[in-house]
Amino acid sequence: MKPRSGNLALIAIVAEGFLSRLSFGMLSFALPLYAYHLGMHLTEIGILASINLVVAMALKPAMGVLADRVGLKPSFTAATALRSVVSLALAFVSSPWQLLTVRSVYGISQSLRDPALNALLAEHGGQKRIAAAFGWYSTAKSVGGSLGSALAGILLGLTASNYSLVFVAAFVLSILPVFIVGRYVQERSATSESADDRLELVRAVPGTWDAGNSSRASASSLVILSYIGLGTLISGTAQMLRGLLPILATQYAGLSETETGVVYTASTLVVMFSGPLFGWLSDNVSQKLVLMVRGIANTLSSILFVALPNLAGITLGKVVDDVGKAAFKPAWGALMADVSSFEKKRRTQIISLMCLAEDAGEIGGPILAGLLWSAWGVPVVLGVRILLAVITEVYATVLIASMNTRRRFECLPPIGASRAARP
Repeated sequence: MKPRSGNLALIAIVAEGFLSRLSFGMLSFALPLYAYHLGMHLTEIGILASINLVVAMALKPAMGVLADRVGLKPSFTAATALRSVVSLALAFVSSPWQLLTVRSVYGISQSLRDPALNALLAEHGGQKRIAAAFGWYSTAKSVGGSLGSALAGILLGLTASNYSLVFVAAFVLSILPVFIVGRYVQERSATSESADDRLELVRAVPGTWDAGNSSRASASSLVILSYIGLGTLISGTAQMLRGLLPILATQYAGLSETETGVVYTASTLVVMFSGPLFGWLSDNVSQKLVLMVRGIANTLSSILFVALPNLAGITLGKVVDDVGKAAFKPAWGALMADVSSFEKKRRTQIISLMCLAEDAGEIGGPILAGLLWSAWGVPVVLGVRILLAVITEVYATVLIASMNTRRRFECLPPIGASRAARP
């Protein structure tokens, strides 16, 4: 594939991320408030925020196999179209069980979309710019999500909480990415790589060595299991307040819906620069350093939320939390690309397995937060979040140190080093 075509495809993927997350940001803001309006309890809202991930987690391994067989672009396009249908369906929902059903269908689209998306980013990012590609994409998502949440808050404030209008607007925005993906996104064939490219990818894979297919498969399984545990802890801690933050802002901090929308807007400017910066740091300085930022952000944002339950505190806490999310995705995306790249024919399947780590955390985090909130209140939720962040940092340090000790005997570059410094 020509470089210009590759760059255009990457730009199209980033544009899809922005527009899709703009739509999804509106839904993420309005959906928990609408569920609360329908009489759902906080624990039930936590389940609502996670049920799509339960479905996605169950289907991703099979969808990864399907994407490898039918192609990344067809899978990505179909998933994007299905997600648009879900957005429209929410405008006609009037009961809790219907919310749960529509949210479950959204999980089907996620199960097909995420493995194909991550594989496309890994392909078009290039060996030395994979983290940067994930960084730009995560930035587009974060900015789109923040703007979408702000827009939803403003619309709800201006229309006396007309949720159907918000859902229809989200549907209109979600249609645009379908055409962008269909027109500009292309995929590279695994057979088009040169022998040198394949050798470089194999050497870059954490925990693998050139001792035959059996040895590589065994090492890959070990690395996947190790990083699934790490990814689950990081994602679960980060996503505990997913779906509950609008309620925390309005019910705990006493903000209006419009003020809560402003909170999301304020974090957008910071996030716009964070993703690309952390992508560059991961590629050129240290993946380990970038991963550590997530844990620090989880801790600091939790302290701000509980210590300063006002507009300033919630805004600053949201900014810190979003910066941490911007740091995690580039480093984690680069690790997924490394682990999956040595076996190109099964790359999407391997990525789908690693995506399960994020899903497991996103499922468990909001449910745990909802249970703790219902039983003991917001301070306990945020205290547990801080404790989990500390445990996660300890686990990451021990895991990386253990893997690097092994890699020294295999003459491989250490995990956490910059990709630019690898041979």
